[in-house]
Amino acid sequence: MLKLEICCYSISCALVAQEAGADRIELSAGPLEGGLTPSTGALQQSLQCLSIPVHPIVRPRGGDFCYDKLDFEAMKNDVSLIRDMGFPGVSFGVLDEEGKVDMLRMRQLMALAGNMAVTFHRAFDMCCDPLNALEKLTDLGVKRILTSGQQNSAELGLHLLKELSQASRGPSIMPGAGVRASNISKFLEIGVAEVHSSAGKIVSSKMNYRKAGVSMSSENSEMGEYSHYSVDPELVESMKGVMSLIDR
Repeated sequence: MLKLEICCYSISCALVAQEAGADRIELSAGPLEGGLTPSTGALQQSLQCLSIPVHPIVRPRGGDFCYDKLDFEAMKNDVSLIRDMGFPGVSFGVLDEEGKVDMLRMRQLMALAGNMAVTFHRAFDMCCDPLNALEKLTDLGVKRILTSGQQNSAELGLHLLKELSQASRGPSIMPGAGVRASNISKFLEIGVAEVHSSAGKIVSSKMNYRKAGVSMSSENSEMGEYSHYSVDPELVESMKGVMSLIDR
């Protein structure tokens, strides 16, 4: 059965995605950084509020995926916490200075993950040799690889996604980055069993009073302080509709 994973940055978004038909949630924080480890409060709330599988991301900071000792210790603590809380899966990825899968550190995280299904996230798109990385991740026992085919969007990376899907003897290849109802059939046609999407839209703040000239971020953002990311239920429903037609 084809699966749709939705990346969510809040429990409210996750509930919207679940009600719209999502099969799994990747729970994150920090949308401007591309996803960071969610808070303990959000983790607890997801277990209380959601009935579909939730796979939290473990990423201690934005930027690259080559971590110093303190970052990595935080990752180990987070993987252990997520395991002990009873989550069925977790998403993480570590590279070394040369852009290769950091096997030493990945083995440590895999051991801590225990029986959780592990997704190697889009750190894969920053590695220097994707086919070699696929072999390494297969040896590690990774369940799936979230990738855009090493392009800015998965549609641009279709060729590599197809190559990876055909070459994989273990991990499921899960396309992500710019997956929408308008192009989801292109990914399903290459034989993947699951896809990943943020299915997002920008919504305006409910606040009437708006303080001018003060920003909470040092970086420019299309959202600003008085709008935020939210899952679009119509988009989730549309993608599930296309998937159900192909899955017959």
